[in-house]
Amino acid sequence: MFINSTGYYIPEKRIDNQYLAQINDSTEDWYVKRTGIITRARANEGETVNYMCIEAVKSAIKNLPYDIHEVDLIIFGSYTPSDTISTTAHVIQKEFNIDKARAFYISSACSSAVNGMEIIKSFFETNISKRALLVCADQNSQYSNDHDRESGHLWGDAAVALFFSNEEISSNDSKVIDVITRGLGNIGKGPDGITLNPKVGIQMLYGKDVFTNACIYMSEFTKYIIKKNNYTIDDLSYFIGHQANKRIISFVCNELGICESKSLTNIETLGNTGCASAPLVLAQNYDNFKSNDLICLSVFGGGYSSGTCLIRKG
Repeated sequence: MFINSTGYYIPEKRIDNQYLAQINDSTEDWYVKRTGIITRARANEGETVNYMCIEAVKSAIKNLPYDIHEVDLIIFGSYTPSDTISTTAHVIQKEFNIDKARAFYISSACSSAVNGMEIIKSFFETNISKRALLVCADQNSQYSNDHDRESGHLWGDAAVALFFSNEEISSNDSKVIDVITRGLGNIGKGPDGITLNPKVGIQMLYGKDVFTNACIYMSEFTKYIIKKNNYTIDDLSYFIGHQANKRIISFVCNELGICESKSLTNIETLGNTGCASAPLVLAQNYDNFKSNDLICLSVFGGGYSSGTCLIRKG
């Protein structure tokens, strides 16, 4: 399958380390050393998940090589949806009057985007769909607590949109070479590692376990997909890891032997944007990729879950 266009929406507001240091009796340097994060994107009251996703789709439409009404599949990925009944997939369908599309919502925490890609790939291979739209977003600030010293400093808000087709439409399309995912609920602390109860918010009670397993499985999945498709690590032009913690990304790159210059990140300025995370980095850098660049996305989500995909830029 092929990526036809990408778009995104990032709120302008930023929460910096100085603010967090003041309210938590800590230092700005503590946050940088612990996570690599300097600022976090923070949505205002009107920048709901629905709003951010609609704006991300509008951004992606600008370079779409076909009419949006040709889309016959809409998948929305998030763990902080604006509504769990009237899903953002259906809101987008109404907003752009996409009248013949299947529309639904998925969640596997921060792995949702790669899970969405795998679903789209399956729909294409079985001839159920030919044009698809994947939209991922999280408004973590609805549930995060700035006073939570364990994980309150991690979270950011953003949305990303990617259009896919079952065949190449234009020379600018990028080929999705392979996608693999796996549920990891039986690993480590699994479902207890990171939780979001609407009454108490986002909690990461086992941060060390999350960190350890993210490093293990992002590395393992990347090695596997590279070998499976007859490439080597040296063939990679860029690596995009889940933007949960800069130290995790650095560990994975070191484990794989990927030089830092090939690792693309946005966590320094945006924080952990959840389901948007890695595909958001892809979208932000999409126009800078050169023809035949080989890009690997590797993600890890709460629950636990993990996924990796290989993309060849057109």
